[in-house]
Amino acid sequence: MRKNYIIADSGATKCQWTLVLGNQKKTITTIGISPYFLTTDQIVETIAKGFNKKVDTDIINAVYFYGTGLSNPLNVASIKKALKKVFPKADLDIQTDLVAVARATCQHSKGVACILGTGSNTGYYNGKKIVKNSPGLGYVLGDEGSGAYLGKKVLQYYLYKTFDEELMHAFESKYPINKDQILDAIYKQPLPNRYMASFSEFLSENRGHYMIENIIEDGINDFFFAHLNKLNESWLYPIHFAGSVAYIFRDVIKQLATAYELEIGTIVKSPMEGLIAFHKKGK
Repeated sequence: MRKNYIIADSGATKCQWTLVLGNQKKTITTIGISPYFLTTDQIVETIAKGFNKKVDTDIINAVYFYGTGLSNPLNVASIKKALKKVFPKADLDIQTDLVAVARATCQHSKGVACILGTGSNTGYYNGKKIVKNSPGLGYVLGDEGSGAYLGKKVLQYYLYKTFDEELMHAFESKYPINKDQILDAIYKQPLPNRYMASFSEFLSENRGHYMIENIIEDGINDFFFAHLNKLNESWLYPIHFAGSVAYIFRDVIKQLATAYELEIGTIVKSPMEGLIAFHKKGK
């Protein structure tokens, strides 16, 4: 069993690095490490800046890196190259963020793993690996039920003036921005998915209003319909969720699961504690 290792859980918005040094644990947070948006050199710079001599990287025996976009071999190669530069003596295990959720929530049992964070994803885990996976189409064509998906709906309701007077006022009080600024951020600035996802917070702050509840329920139901409904294993094994959106709107997930006659397992904001338990067993 390795003594000193790092578990990294990276979404599109942030990356949590848990350092397990013997019996001690330490957490470092950086921006999300996405090879779709960052070059290898930028990834190296981000990691180095986050650690900034807080730990001797030469003592790290292994790095277990879980992140977005890692079903693409070119992205895996980019992450591997970057990690090798920062942690030259460490063995590397690079997996998708969906594997992170599966290992954290299912451990070594069969189940369906789902992500509802900035983006969304789902797949069937056979106790060892993901063997079925919904196609990841990203925030433009897919990511149903995600923060970006829900945030886009919030922006549409505002820009189309679909919100009633109460919600229009609430939106304008929270976000002193105009249409041109919104469109510029989405179509001209980097990381538009994160930008759109930031507006999903408006939903959690205005629960109880029928328009807000409709956006939440419709958005998460789109995830159930597009992904879980097309996975036969959804009716055979517990369905586990991880991600900020899943955790905040877990009541809606449970209600929809009851309607679809599906069994919900665990719903966690972050898979990190489950991953620590998984790797503590030496896996």
